Amino acid sequence: MQNFIADLHIHSKFSRATSKNLTSHNLAAWAAVKGISLLATGDFTHPQWMEHIQRELEQEETGLLRLKHNPHLEQEVPWFTGQLSAENLRFILCTEISSIYKKGGKVRKIHNLVFMPHLDAAQRFTSRLGAVGNLHSDGRPILGLDARNLLEMVLETDPQAFVVPAHIWTPWFSLFGSKSGFDRLEDCFEDLSSEIFALETGLSSDPEMNWLWSALDHFTLISNSDAHSGEKLGREANVFSGEMSFSGVRSALQRKKCATNFLGTIEFYPEEGKYFLDGHRKCNVALEPLDTIKVQGLCPECGKQLTRGVLSRIFELSDRQVPIQPENQPHFSSLVPLIEIVSEIVGTGPKAKKTLTMYEQLLRDFGPELDILRITPVEELQKSSKILAESIRRMRQGQVFRHSGYDGEYGRISMFTPQELQEFKHGRMFSFGKNSTTDFGDEVGLRWRRPVTERDKTER
Repeated sequence: MQNFIADLHIHSKFSRATSKNLTSHNLAAWAAVKGISLLATGDFTHPQWMEHIQRELEQEETGLLRLKHNPHLEQEVPWFTGQLSAENLRFILCTEISSIYKKGGKVRKIHNLVFMPHLDAAQRFTSRLGAVGNLHSDGRPILGLDARNLLEMVLETDPQAFVVPAHIWTPWFSLFGSKSGFDRLEDCFEDLSSEIFALETGLSSDPEMNWLWSALDHFTLISNSDAHSGEKLGREANVFSGEMSFSGVRSALQRKKCATNFLGTIEFYPEEGKYFLDGHRKCNVALEPLDTIKVQGLCPECGKQLTRGVLSRIFELSDRQVPIQPENQPHFSSLVPLIEIVSEIVGTGPKAKKTLTMYEQLLRDFGPELDILRITPVEELQKSSKILAESIRRMRQGQVFRHSGYDGEYGRISMFTPQELQEFKHGRMFSFGKNSTTDFGDEVGLRWRRPVTERDKTER
């Protein structure tokens, strides 16, 4: 069965802080660059975006949509001189809803992804949602709607529709977020909790981190880009095999036997996410969870409350000291966007001409970005660039240097030490592959070991 990559959480140009270039053609072009075959429409509750969807896309019997025409996509990525095709690309109807409401004596801010099996269902759901609040101001509408009631509304609209809690650990807007979330899924969705079968882990966590908490074992863990521009598509994504259809994707996420299989996720290294560690960005303070406990959750520079990050929150709720991969839960691969790898090698920014020139040449020589990162043999990449091949090898084996994000500040993943890069620039090639003598210290191996805390001692 043929594999396909799906990015199931993106936005349109009608969401706040998104690229104004985001149209269906722009998304299709970037999906071709990345190697994505199934893409969320994003924002279908926004009236203008739905008009765009109906004008540019047509529905198939599979419940998915495709472009009505096969346009010239190259103009959407002007620096790319090759050909781009959307012939095999399909869209799935999805939108993100921001719910802000009071529950359990606390203000909750929860983001949920809503998936609809066809256009008629999406329009009926939008009509009902319009009675709750304003859908025109933002592609991701902000509504005073309890997440449980949102789920009920989705289920009443169509029995095949479903909800996936978005980026479940993000501090400010998520199911388990430290600032406004819940400690149990059942406290959020109550009597409808059994209708939730998949969770989106977000950029600052990976499946292995989530395997520290047994309460999540029976959920399928998915990852998506949450892209606000075409360039960010596929930075996280999902891998399926078999039939590409709405019912197939739904059944695969439910772990049902069907013509579609869920094979796992493509992940950021979670340290690159902008809420990985605890911290206070204004004071340039980033802390590991145990250090946060020592300072009682307060910034050591200014005394204000720290933003507790994803790692700290997972450690708080987890009931295992080391991750245990649940039965039937697929594995995952941790990748770094190719443009970032090239940027490190050539020593210029991701949008610089020198970086884009090498990036384009790699796409022309080896195909879509996600193929290069995941499956192109290192031996083939060496024909283009030995240092690029070594970058990809290190990335695939987890031999990377992690500079963690915190409090809204993205982290950074690098493949080489500054000394190694200097040696390369001066023509002195360092050791590659199995002969590499680079010391990665604790960077390789089991990273998610929850430290013993006072809680553990009390429970004993």
